[in-house]
Amino acid sequence: MKLRTDIVKMYKEIHGWVGIISGLCLFVAFYAGAITMFEHSLQRWASPASTLPAPVALERVPELVDKVIAADPRAAKAYTVHLQTGTEEPARVSWSIASDKRDEHAPQTTFYGALDAKGQLVVQSAGPSPVGGFIDQLHQQAGLMIGTEPGLLLMGVVSLLYAIALVSGVIVLLPSLVKDLFATRLGRNAKRMWLDLHNVLGLFSLPFHIIMALTAVVFAFHDPFYASQGATFSNAMERPARPAGKPPTPPGPPPAPVSPATVVASLAHELPGFTPKELRYGTAPNGTPSLQVRGEDPRYGNRGPNFTVAILDPATGTVTGPDYLGGQQDGWGALLTGFFTLHFGSFGGIAIRWAYFVMGLAGAFLFYTGNLLWVESRRKRERRQSGPVVQSRATRILGALTVGAPLGCVAGSAVTIAAAKPLAAVATLGLHSAIYHAVFFGFVAWALVRGSARAAIELLPGAALALLTIPLASLAFSARFETSVPALDAIAVVACGLLVLIWRATLTRVRQGPRDSVWSLEAATPQGPAPREETAQ
Repeated sequence: MKLRTDIVKMYKEIHGWVGIISGLCLFVAFYAGAITMFEHSLQRWASPASTLPAPVALERVPELVDKVIAADPRAAKAYTVHLQTGTEEPARVSWSIASDKRDEHAPQTTFYGALDAKGQLVVQSAGPSPVGGFIDQLHQQAGLMIGTEPGLLLMGVVSLLYAIALVSGVIVLLPSLVKDLFATRLGRNAKRMWLDLHNVLGLFSLPFHIIMALTAVVFAFHDPFYASQGATFSNAMERPARPAGKPPTPPGPPPAPVSPATVVASLAHELPGFTPKELRYGTAPNGTPSLQVRGEDPRYGNRGPNFTVAILDPATGTVTGPDYLGGQQDGWGALLTGFFTLHFGSFGGIAIRWAYFVMGLAGAFLFYTGNLLWVESRRKRERRQSGPVVQSRATRILGALTVGAPLGCVAGSAVTIAAAKPLAAVATLGLHSAIYHAVFFGFVAWALVRGSARAAIELLPGAALALLTIPLASLAFSARFETSVPALDAIAVVACGLLVLIWRATLTRVRQGPRDSVWSLEAATPQGPAPREETAQ
C-alpha cells in the first residue's frame, strides 16, 4: 500500500510520542492484568486454612444471621451469604464495617460468622488474603496512588492515547506490511531486531489490543456518562407529582427477607442454567431491603470478572431486575455486558484465561519494546544533526525509567505476592500497596541514579530473585496453607529463568554496543571517538 512519505512521518511522530506518554502506565496495567486472569488461584495460594467451624447448612443460615445481627446490629444493613465456601470464603456469612461511616471509600474490616457444635456464634476477622484484590487494583490504576475514581479516569485517558497509538502504528506499518510482516531479523542490529519484534507483536495481537483499549475506555467513563445523561434528562423522566389530598399511609415494617434455601430453589426454577454463588442482602438508597445474587451462567457473558448479577425481591425471592442476566437483557444492556466480558476474558473457559494471560504479558512487552525504539530513534536523529551523540537529559531519564519501571513492577508484584503468606494474619490492601511501591520506587530510583546500562545489569538479577520468593514462600509456609498452586510457582520459576537470559544478553549489549547509546557503559563525549555504525549494534 502506498502512502505519502509526509503522512507516514506524521503518524510515526504521533505513534512515538503517544506511546511514550502512555507506555509505562500500560506496562503496569497489562502485567498486573495478566496476573488477574488467575486471581482466584492466587487467592487460594495466599489464603491460610480457616480456623472457623465448618459452614452450616443453608437451612440453618437464618439462625446464624439472627445471631450475627444480635451480636453486631451493624450487620443488618448489609451481609452476604456465601453459597460456595472454601479457602477464599471461609464462612457461610460475612459482613463488612467501614472504619469511617461518613466515608464510603474508607477501609473496611470484613467479619466472618459460623456456628460451633453447640450452636454458639463464632466470629473472626481473618479471612482470605487481600493480595488478589491489590493486584486487581494495580491493574485498574497502573499503580498510581491517587484514589480509585481519579485513577480510573486517568487510566481512561491513557486508554484513549493507547487507541491513538494503535491507529497510528498500523498506518506507519502499512507501507512495509507485506515485506516486513514475517521478517524478524535477529542479529547484531539491535534496533532492527526490536522493531521487528514490536511490529510482529503489535500486528498479530491487534484485535486483542483494540478490545482492551475500547473496553477500558468504557470502564473509565461509563459512570460519568450515565451521571451526565441522568442530569440532562432527569426533568423529562420525573414522575408526575402526587395530586393533593390525603397523604399516603406510612408503610409498615418491611417483611423478613426470604431464606437462602428458598432463594436457591426459586432461582433454579426461574433461571435454569444460572449457578448462584453468593446472596447479598442489604438496604437500597431509598431505605427498602434489597437482594442481589451473584453467580454464573456459562451460556452467556459475565458482567464481572467471574460473575453476573440478578436483582431479586428480598421478600419473595423472585427476579425483579434481569438487566445483567444473559438472554433477558435489552440490546444496549447486552452490548455493554459484551464489553465487560471481552475485557475480563470471562468466556470460553480456562483456554481463554490462558490466552489472555499470554497476550497480556505480550502486551506489556510491546510497550517495553516501544520505549526502547523511541530511545534508539532519538540517538539516530541527534547523530544526523551534530555528529557524535551526547545523550540529552530527557533521553537518559526515559532510558532509566524504561529499565526501572517495568522491572520495578515485576519485582514489586512478586515480593508483595510472596509476602502474602508470612503476613497472612495482618495483611491489608494498604500493606500490600506499601510493599509493592517500596520495591517499585526503589527500582526506579536506582535506575535514575545508576543510569540505564548499569541499572539494567544490576536490577535484572534483582527482579529474578524477587520472582523466586514466590516458590520459596510456598516451601517455607506449606504447613500453614492447605492449598498449593503448582502452576503459580512454576510460572515464577520460568519467568526468573527468562530474566536471567535477558540479563546475559544485556551484559553483551552494554559492553559491546555503540558507545553513544544510553545502553552502553562507556558513553561517548563530543571529543571521543566516532560512534559505531548502526549496523554494528
